[in-house]
Amino acid sequence: MIKRMVLMLVLAGLVLGGIFGFQAFKSKMIRKFMSAGQPPQTVSTIKASYSQWQAEDRAVGTLQAVRGADLAPEVAGTVKAIYFQSGDSVKAGTQLLQLNADSDAAKLRSLEAAAALAESNYRRDAEQLKVGAISQAALDADAANVKSATAQAEEQRALVEKKLIRAPFDGRAGIRAVDLGQYVGPGTKIVTLQSLDPIFVDFLVPQGVLARFRVGQKVSVTADTFPGMSFEGRVAAIDPKIDPATRNAKLRAEVRNPKQLLLPGMFATVQTALGGPARLLTLPQTAITYNPFGNTVFVLEERKGADGKTTLVAQQKFVTTGATRGDQVAVLSGLAEGETVVTSGQIKLRNGAAVSVNNAIQPSNEAAPRPTPE
Repeated sequence: MIKRMVLMLVLAGLVLGGIFGFQAFKSKMIRKFMSAGQPPQTVSTIKASYSQWQAEDRAVGTLQAVRGADLAPEVAGTVKAIYFQSGDSVKAGTQLLQLNADSDAAKLRSLEAAAALAESNYRRDAEQLKVGAISQAALDADAANVKSATAQAEEQRALVEKKLIRAPFDGRAGIRAVDLGQYVGPGTKIVTLQSLDPIFVDFLVPQGVLARFRVGQKVSVTADTFPGMSFEGRVAAIDPKIDPATRNAKLRAEVRNPKQLLLPGMFATVQTALGGPARLLTLPQTAITYNPFGNTVFVLEERKGADGKTTLVAQQKFVTTGATRGDQVAVLSGLAEGETVVTSGQIKLRNGAAVSVNNAIQPSNEAAPRPTPE
């Protein structure tokens, strides 16, 4: 029993000794590492500088035709003739489609004959009235018959004209929706007709910036369908009512579209310059660290060590940011012109950390970046 107790105590001592020895070794290595200091962190930098900044509003809008309609007959009938092709450009009044109107035209001729007869009877009885052969009441009845017969003929003529569909305005015809010989009812779509030059774009702006907009103000419209292209226009109207659900105002701009590339229903980005250009301090957006407690940047300062050597160290500063454009952000306060600001590598930094600068690769800093072709 005594031997077992001694053996157990020896093993316990060995285990405890190993633990204490490992902890002492770890503490020694930590002190050695800390005394050696952290190696400099590699970052990229840029000099804070002023640039001309044009404040602008950017909104997503929907394109609308200045004049656009889905053409449909008011009366039923069978398609007798089609005078257009899908995609044709047509002028106002151009014949597009004829419904079968043979029976209606025959009835019109009958009513016109009846109207002519009533007119002839009226003129004859008017001569008879002069010699007292008939009464004034009979002549009045003849006049009423003339008006009734003429109205019936005009009504039938309007019905015949409704069987011929014409373009109500200049525009481009869409894809034909009916075929020859097809029976169509009232309201059946025949084709869409859209006037494409100019074209409207409707967009929304917050009520906070509405005062900066006015009728006639220039806008620039882009669509992802045509990358690298912009279309110029002007604000044509401002809705006099604010949407109470979103507190946005609706604006409409008229955009030149001579090549008819923009089509109704497309969404587009509308850019509007607000006021004159301002001189603002700008940085790449990658230089800003956004936090719930405030936005910060790291600036570089020279510091002399105990050995007299000068090193670069990072210092964190709080800044107030403004609007953004492309890759850039405006800095309203907290930074001075000429300060060296870290643009990448901030995640590795803390106040007083030594850094080394490598600007071989810089983050993008374009006011209007464009996709790089592959």
